[in-house]
Amino acid sequence: MKRELPRPASDDGLPSQISDLAAQVEKLTLRLERERDARLQAEAIAERGLRQLYEKQQQLQLQEAIAAAANQAESIEQALQFALQQICRYTSWPLGHCYLTQPCDGQQRLVSTDIWYGDDDESLRTFCQVSVQMTFAAGQGLPGRVLASGAPTWIADVNDDKSFWRVDAARVCGLRAAFAFPVVSGGDVVGVLEFFSSRRHEPDMVLLRQMSQIGRQLGRVVERKQARQRLIHDAAHDALTGLPNRKQFLCQLDQALLRQWHDAHDGFAVLFIDLDRFKIINDSLGHLAGDTMIIEVASRLTQALQLSPDSCALARMGGDEFSVLLDGIDGICDAVAAAERVQAALSLPFLVRDQEIYVSVSIGIVSSETGYTRADQVLRAADLAMYRAKALGKNRYEIYIPGMHSGKVSRLTMETNLRRALKNEEFVLHYQPIIELQAGEIIGVEALIRWRRSPQQLVYPGEFIDVAEDTGLILSIGMWVLREACRQMHQWHQQFPRSKPLTISVNISPRQFAQPNLVEQVHEIIIGTGIDPATLRLEVTENVAMGDVERSIKILSQLRSLGIRFSIDDFGTGYSSLSYLHRFPLDVLKIDRSFVAHMNDDHERLQIVQTIMTLARNLGIEVVAEGTENEEQVERLRAMGCNFVQGFFFSHALTAEDVGNLLRVPYRVLNAAYGNALRAPR
Repeated sequence: MKRELPRPASDDGLPSQISDLAAQVEKLTLRLERERDARLQAEAIAERGLRQLYEKQQQLQLQEAIAAAANQAESIEQALQFALQQICRYTSWPLGHCYLTQPCDGQQRLVSTDIWYGDDDESLRTFCQVSVQMTFAAGQGLPGRVLASGAPTWIADVNDDKSFWRVDAARVCGLRAAFAFPVVSGGDVVGVLEFFSSRRHEPDMVLLRQMSQIGRQLGRVVERKQARQRLIHDAAHDALTGLPNRKQFLCQLDQALLRQWHDAHDGFAVLFIDLDRFKIINDSLGHLAGDTMIIEVASRLTQALQLSPDSCALARMGGDEFSVLLDGIDGICDAVAAAERVQAALSLPFLVRDQEIYVSVSIGIVSSETGYTRADQVLRAADLAMYRAKALGKNRYEIYIPGMHSGKVSRLTMETNLRRALKNEEFVLHYQPIIELQAGEIIGVEALIRWRRSPQQLVYPGEFIDVAEDTGLILSIGMWVLREACRQMHQWHQQFPRSKPLTISVNISPRQFAQPNLVEQVHEIIIGTGIDPATLRLEVTENVAMGDVERSIKILSQLRSLGIRFSIDDFGTGYSSLSYLHRFPLDVLKIDRSFVAHMNDDHERLQIVQTIMTLARNLGIEVVAEGTENEEQVERLRAMGCNFVQGFFFSHALTAEDVGNLLRVPYRVLNAAYGNALRAPR
């Protein structure tokens, strides 16, 4: 079989084939172009993505670097310096600067700092010098606009911005674009970072958002640093007054000792200050009022001492105790002068809850001349001197001398023995007669405590009352005195009845008077002993009555409603305000013995006695002159119209048995030299 060969195409089909082939080529070409474009787009997208990724990585690295460095920085300024440097390098902008806010004239202003980047460039020196000299309030200049808005701000060209204050200096230094962002802490702008470029730049919103994040990041660092600084400050300062505390004061005292070690002529002194009546005020008015007073005391001390960080340090040691370090003084006279300024500053009344409160202070002084080498030794010496001042009557200062430590030990021993004496009933009462001059008759007695430590030893109150008051034992001792005095007087009333019964006078201590349940305690004793309350006279000192006038009036009025009478003891030695005195329900003013003892040879004291008697007559109350010891005093008092006296001229304090013997006879001469027969109550 023959195989047939293919027949060639006819000329008629050739154009069609060429046309198809061209279409296919065009189609392939378009496909290649599309693939190339797609590849190029993919490459562009990939490149853009890589660039964005790189930029994002750079941004993250910038933020992470700033965060890491800021957390490790020793100060806020160090953290800001690092951030400024990193941002300038990141943006390739040549100049950066930091402002921090400071209060000025009641508003926040941005103040230039020494935190710079690029300020060592000689070409930028003029702009830097101008910036350092300027401060900005909210809305003023580039930093002020950021302060006002709390948001980043961009200037494409400072030459076109009329609100840019430093344009002349910028033009000289070739600066054009600028941006700034806030450092925000707790919602407040605490700083502004600004940056400058030598070229014009349109706003970069991405960069501004990043800077805003960094600003918040730095703000958190500021918050942490400030919180840490507050913790450090609080650990060394008193929370109520803001003064250094005991720990900080001891550190300052250590530094003073170290300076003296290197230079023996670099002397110092320490004052230990204690308020004499603060416990009473705190107990009677409450802790809130006490805190208010402590704050005012701290303020007065600060003003009185004219504190200078280089020469004087004031600290609150706790409670009502303060200490002062006087550094670089010439001698102990400087310390005494400071103590007198303190006393003068605190002698004026304090206004607490619309009431005038008076206090005094006891101050212990110790100088570097004692030779102590440890801060705690110096402070203990000042403390001992302060207790010495209290023991000698308070409201005074004492200079430390070697040997005071033994006094402190005996004070602790005294407290222990007092507790034992109260438990073992070692206290007894003696009674000093109160005499009516015209009739020469005993009209009452004052109960005075004694401590029978042994059959041969009788301790007088001057040796133990201060310790009892400071330790609070006076509350138990005082109520025992009141109960025993009322019991004894009720017994005398039954044994020796008379038309006008004898009165019994009993002192109420400051701590007792401050007790919130004083009225209830007194009422219970009156009921328990059966005494006629009209024959009971409670005596309070002038300072106690005037310490809290409104409360004193309230307490005395409540006690008066029980039928009790009142005396102001040691009148003339305190801070009485005549505008208040007439409001007290008083029956007797007792003239202090210090005026009576010297009135015949001291004209001023005589005038004081006369003034008190005139005041008492005007108020319609009686006067008892204490401390009458000789006939001359008695005759002078009689001539002045004083009706009642009390003192050794007539009788010392007597035991209950001796008073009973006195009341049993119709007449008894208590002082033979005077020769005046005193009629016992009938």
